[in-house]
Amino acid sequence: MPKTMSGKKVKKVMEDRGWVVDSSVGGHFFMVNPDHPELGKVTVPVHGNHDLKPRVFASIKRQSKINFFE
Repeated sequence: MPKTMSGKKVKKVMEDRGWVVDSSVGGHFFMVNPDHPELGKVTVPVHGNHDLKPRVFASIKRQSKINFFE
């Protein structure tokens, strides 16, 4: 099982699960979930098609409470 994925794919999965882009700066997308505002804003770096670093991916998973490999 892969331990990480690209920022582009992470953003797509989050959008499929109800998250929307609140704003962006450069290659960083700040995403919120209108149905769960208590989760706050999650930053997703999208820099090409390479995989995110494992710690960055783990942080996004923890903050968003999404299991990306279901």
